[in-house]
Amino acid sequence: MRSIIVPLKIYPDEFQRLYEGNVKEVSARSIDGLRVRFPANILRSYVTHAGVIGTFAIHFSDENKFLSIEKID
Repeated sequence: MRSIIVPLKIYPDEFQRLYEGNVKEVSARSIDGLRVRFPANILRSYVTHAGVIGTFAIHFSDENKFLSIEKID
């Protein structure tokens, strides 16, 4: 299993577009400078009234398939 650490700050109005299905992927930069894209729906359990804010560890297989996500900050 491999992991990448991604700080996110997605405000409610931005996430609303993701939630409605208008946007299906999130593009972000990891703490080590890599650009990553992942399905927006993996963040749904982390949405608050402030949006999605925090640092997340995204775990994926050696074939780059999503396995899990966890909030670490």
